[in-house]
Amino acid sequence: MSNKSLIALIVGVILAVIAWNSFYIVSQTERAVLLQFGRVVQADVQPGLHVKVPYVNQVRKFDGRLLTLDAPTQRFLTLEKKAVMVDAYAKWRVKDAERFYTATSGLKQIADERLSRRLESGLRDQFGKRTLHEVVSGERDALMADITGSLNRMAEK
Repeated sequence: MSNKSLIALIVGVILAVIAWNSFYIVSQTERAVLLQFGRVVQADVQPGLHVKVPYVNQVRKFDGRLLTLDAPTQRFLTLEKKAVMVDAYAKWRVKDAERFYTATSGLKQIADERLSRRLESGLRDQFGKRTLHEVVSGERDALMADITGSLNRMAEK
């Protein structure tokens, strides 16, 4: 193999790698942001095939489907100081990819941890305002509506 053909082969491989790294696909079930040197330049990338500048732009993708946070069973005190064991979960999804990325660096573990703390705090507040009878039978729907509303307000911040 001559030097010219070797150089042509190397240049061809380099161009193929650059071309391969220039395209990215965002699935229908994903949310994505386009970064340029770590800064968001396109906040909500639509699903489909897109072009980026290799090694300058980076794409961060997040699951856009409905996710479940399953909190461990915890003990809460009612207004009467009676203990109640509560098993809770929260359903959530990434609504704004840019806010999710800036708030959590795009890490689901950080989002789960923050949501878990807020869920625990909301449950503790709501159970502390009600008697055991209200929690078990009387105001269960109101309790769930209050917790859901407070978590939604906290998540919007």
